[in-house]
Amino acid sequence: MKITGVVDLGVAIEARNLKKTYHTKKRKGLFRSETDVVEALRGVSFKVRHGEVVGLLGPNGAGKTTTVKILATLLIPNDGEAYVEGYSVTREAVEVRKRIGLLLTVEKGFYGKLTGRENLEYFGALYGLSSGELRERIVYLMKLLELDKLGAVDKLYEEYSLGMKARLGLARALLKDPPVLLLDEPTLGLDPPSARKIRGLVRELAKQGKAILYTTHNMFEAEIVCDRILLINKGVIVVEGTPQELKAKLPKLRTINILLRNGSPESLRKIVLEAGFKPDVETTSEGLLQVKVSVQNPEDVLGDLVKAIVGKGYDIVTLRISEPTLEDVFIYFSQTGG
Repeated sequence: MKITGVVDLGVAIEARNLKKTYHTKKRKGLFRSETDVVEALRGVSFKVRHGEVVGLLGPNGAGKTTTVKILATLLIPNDGEAYVEGYSVTREAVEVRKRIGLLLTVEKGFYGKLTGRENLEYFGALYGLSSGELRERIVYLMKLLELDKLGAVDKLYEEYSLGMKARLGLARALLKDPPVLLLDEPTLGLDPPSARKIRGLVRELAKQGKAILYTTHNMFEAEIVCDRILLINKGVIVVEGTPQELKAKLPKLRTINILLRNGSPESLRKIVLEAGFKPDVETTSEGLLQVKVSVQNPEDVLGDLVKAIVGKGYDIVTLRISEPTLEDVFIYFSQTGG
């Protein structure tokens, strides 16, 4: 591994104060427009070591894909620097590309009139793999991702399901067995079996020593896949740590979750407010009302809360007290700025 500048020898990916702005046109009336400057990244720094999955977690537009594209040498930052295996993504892009596997979207970049095998043969040839090595690698990856069981090896890509496309995209990222993987929302839109397969494989690849940057806005997925999480919002990493560490940084609150029948969200919100609590009230897809109240000692106030609700004619369906989730963490730090 070549080292450029002062780079930690144990680090596979390092981003240093990355900044990226886009200039877009905003229409002002029928014949006029003005330039709008969008700050996609505003000083992003982090490291990913071999053998770990680091999740870049945030909402759409937070800067996740921009970060991945810079690391993949597809975008040049306006400021800052990044290294992959010690090579600069701006000054040594060819060396960086030799060491990364990239999955940007599960649906783009393949040829519809070629089969899955033919697509991988094409990209393997572009990567410089020998014919014998490429044949062995394709057989191995098709089996690993169970594309052979799905009958997808010699099926035209245009006939693939979304789950098959995701698996083939990961196969392409793994073709040259790279030490670093950049996976941008690899399970987006997938059915549960396909998503579960990819999540399990990502964990297995990390055990083999690969460094993996994994972007997602799925809180559940981040918690079960990632060793560490970077919460990014509006181009800034607001907090980072393991899922347990992030939850521990919240104020010592627990949440009372109650599902109810009867009444309206507005009247329920008023009842809970009058009882002295700040509620989060919404209607579920099943037509039930859900109220959430976060407090430090739920056992001490639960009786008063239930009495206030039941006394107004609401029927309680379920009641539970829960610990903070990653979603709670993200909302809290997005609002407070870390």
